Amino acid sequence: MADAKGQSDRYRQGMTTRRSVLGDAHVDRASQTSTAFDRPFQDMITEGAWGTVWSRPNWTKRERSMVTIALLAALGHDEEVAMHVRATANTGATRDDVCEALLHVAVYAGVPAANRAFKIAKHVFEEMDGETAGESNA
Repeated sequence: MADAKGQSDRYRQGMTTRRSVLGDAHVDRASQTSTAFDRPFQDMITEGAWGTVWSRPNWTKRERSMVTIALLAALGHDEEVAMHVRATANTGATRDDVCEALLHVAVYAGVPAANRAFKIAKHVFEEMDGETAGESNA
């Protein structure tokens, strides 16, 4: 992704929101691996998803996080489910919140979709716990 200089206000807001939800390390990795080919896509999601939808004041980041996880799980977007479960560390959504969202997925989108998402969430939470334990031992 290009430097925010010369970008729109919506892009700059999107980048701020994206960093607050996904974390600097994730956004920096996306920026560093972006090429001329996918840069327009990165710019579009920064403006559209992060600068327009995620930056709206109507819902909290916690609420958006739960809805996003449920939608991604229902659609079977496993990598994105993992990314957004990891982002709960920044959004305020708790493990109980994720569980509740995935229970809704089971009822409204199907047990197989929820089953897969529960496995992904458990794995991500185990990784996060391991990282936290590693930090406390350092």
